[in-house]
Order: sequence, then C-alpha cells, then structure tokens
Amino acid sequence: MSEFQFKPDFYNSKADISMSVVSDASQVISPAQKINLALIGLGLLLLLIAWVGAGTLQPLVFFLSSIGLISIGGIRFALAQYKGRPEGIKNTGVMFGGMTHRGAAAWITAVVITGFYVALYWYPQYLEGLIRMMDPLSHLIRGQAANQWFLYGFLYTLAVLIMGVKFILKYRHNRYQVIRTFSVMFFQLGFAFLIPAFMMLMNQPEFYFTYFWPLDSYKLRPDWINNFISKGGLGLFLITISVIMTFIATPILTYFFGKRWYCSWVCGCGGLAETAGDPYRHLSDKSLKAWKIERWMIHSVLVFVTIMTLLLWANSAMQGGILGTASASFAKWYGFLIASMFSGVVGVGFYPIMGSRVWCRFGCPQAAILGIFQKFFSRFRITTNGGQCISCGNCSTYCEMGIDVRAYAQKGQNIVRSSCVGCGICAAVCPRGVLKLENGPTKDRTVIHVRRDEVGILDDSVF
Repeated sequence: MSEFQFKPDFYNSKADISMSVVSDASQVISPAQKINLALIGLGLLLLLIAWVGAGTLQPLVFFLSSIGLISIGGIRFALAQYKGRPEGIKNTGVMFGGMTHRGAAAWITAVVITGFYVALYWYPQYLEGLIRMMDPLSHLIRGQAANQWFLYGFLYTLAVLIMGVKFILKYRHNRYQVIRTFSVMFFQLGFAFLIPAFMMLMNQPEFYFTYFWPLDSYKLRPDWINNFISKGGLGLFLITISVIMTFIATPILTYFFGKRWYCSWVCGCGGLAETAGDPYRHLSDKSLKAWKIERWMIHSVLVFVTIMTLLLWANSAMQGGILGTASASFAKWYGFLIASMFSGVVGVGFYPIMGSRVWCRFGCPQAAILGIFQKFFSRFRITTNGGQCISCGNCSTYCEMGIDVRAYAQKGQNIVRSSCVGCGICAAVCPRGVLKLENGPTKDRTVIHVRRDEVGILDDSVF
C-alpha cells in the first residue's frame, strides 16, 4: 500500500474510532436515560421539600414518593446503561467527566456530602424534616421514632443496594465481583441495618454484628462491657461474639483468605466504597509520598485505639486513679477526630476528590490490623504472569488502594501488600489475564516469575 493509499484509510479509521467513542458517550445520556435522570431528580427534589419541613407534616407520603422515585430511577438508569451491551468493563470517558475527574460537579457533590455529614454528627436539628420522614419505617421495624442515625443507616443501606445493582450489571461477566457485591449488600442490609433494628423492636440492645474492635472502638471498653453484662444472657452472648470475632475469628479468617474476607465481602465501609464509590476508584493517589503517609497514619490510628482501650481498662481497674474524670473526655476526642471527622466527613465526603477508600487507606484501624496479618501470616496473594504484561496500566489506574500493581506485574512478582483489600478489580480490568487472586502456601509468597524462553515457561525460583 502506498503512502497516498494509507493516509485516507488511516484517517477514516481514526474517524470511525472517534465516532465510536462519541456513540458510547452519547448512550449515557440517551432519551431513555434522561427520563431516568428526571425520576432521580424529582426524587431528590421531594427529599429537599421534605427536608425544609414537609417531611414532618406528611412523612409517609414523602418517604414513599422520594425514596421510590430515586430507587426506580437509579435501577432503571443502571439497567439502561449496561443491559444489552457487550460484556466487559466500560469506563469510557471516566477521565473526562466532571463528576468522575474532579470537575465542578465533583466538587459540588463533595461539598454537599460533607455538609450532610457535618449536620448529621453535630447539627441534627437541621435535618429534622428528613428524620421525621423516616418515622413510619422506624416505627415499623424498631418500634420507636427515628433519629439521625436511623436516617443515616437507611440512606447508607439504600446507596449500597442501588449502586450495588449498578456494580453487578457493570461487572456481570466476572463471577467473583458479582458474588462479592451480593455479599456486601446482604451484610449491609441484614446485619448492619435490619437485625439491629429488630433487636430494638424486641427491647434488646442495638448491636451491629459486622463491626467489632478495633473498628468499633466502643466494643470491649469497660463501660460497654458493663452495660452489656447488665443485659443478662443476651448481653453476655453478644460480648462473647465480640471477643471471638476480635481475637479468634479475625486472625484465622485472615490467615486463610487475607483481609478481603472482611474489607471486600462484609464491611459496610468497604461496601459503600465498592458500590457508590466505584466511579471514583481511579482518583486514589498512587504516589510514593501517599504510600508513606498511608503507612504512618493508619498504623498511628491503630496504636492510638489500642493505647486508649488499655488505658480505659487500667483506669477502670484503678477506679479512676490513672485518668480520673479525663477518661470520658479521652474517648470522646477519639470519637470526634477519628470516628466522626475521619471516617465520616472525610472518608465519604471526599469520594469525588480523593477516591473511594480514603478511610480504608489512611484511617481504619481494622484495615491496619488485618493488613499486618495479611502481610506476614496469610495465604492470600495476587499472582502475576509477567511474561503476558503489556504495561497498559489499567491495574494501577483502577486500584482504589493506591497500589502500583503494574510495577509488580512487569517484574512477574506476586503482590503481597498489607493495604490490598482483595477487591480483584485489577484482575478484572487486565486485558491479558496477568493477575489472579489466590490462596496458597505461606512460603515464597513474593516469588518472582522469570521467563526462561520465548514460549513463556516460567521459573518459580526466588531472587
């Protein structure tokens, strides 16, 4: 083919590719999708009206109408976006969208979510209309009026369920992702929302089975233990469950499955990050500086929680002789700085700016202790086939934990990192099947695979 024949063909092909990209982008805002967006927008408008006072006057009407429209519109939007399209993960335009790449829409969303968290934690009186809107459901499943935490738990669960449907449709060709998402939806709906509510309905202590020490720093404190002992047999059973999960089940499960059994399959924080936070996973900072900050911050929080718990127990044993009246203030400041500001306001409010796992990377003490087990005492690893890696960078781009997966893949080195939550997205987006999540012998987990010849025979010797 001559140069003159090649150029028209080249530019025609380029035009076809450009039109294909434009076509893919246009499918996102098709006429049908505009209707779905209108349903979501109308639902949000009704939420706004409920917030300014109408929710107090007609709680059931505004609950059914606003939540119903948002749910129907959100699920219809996900179905229209992914149903009938070829299998495969579609991230077309994610680097150019204002909502998904720190544009004005992302900043506005971050401000709104952050403002909601600030009001939720410290100024719930400004959410009175929304809280009262939840009264019909709260009376039904808890036997009492709603408060700001019931409002939060419901909205949190709703986000995981609706965005979980979207996530399943997007990754429907990947069995691991589908099952994993069903798992976090199940645990969030059942164990983190419905069961605690039903326990209150039966006049029993509200108990969240999916959170335990050190993530739930209140559990295993002296005052918490004494409170549950006073509840009788059920209280002792719940204390036993908490102790078993903290000191026995966690090390054993992490040994066999890595931290993914909790961070990617059970935890509500991880569930929200994986579902509602999925469009923002590529925003996680992958720099060496971020990694250094991450290691210092997350382990500092773990040390702080541990010291605080030990001091509270020592103070209790000495009848206040160590901390005196400062013990309550000591725990309160932890609740303010870490449990409220970090995990809530920053951890979720900054999704559109810093990625979906800010809390998990930099502040979660549960992730820290699970990471220590995973790094040194676990059978879990992500194996790599360096001979097949084409250095496309998809794995690193979409790692929400900020791990430079490509660097490991290029060397053919297994990935054993304390921060890895085993979500498996790096393997899902790899076009060559280079990465694989596996459990195996603890010996030589960081083995480097070296190509012996051109046909790709691999040597499992360790450098």
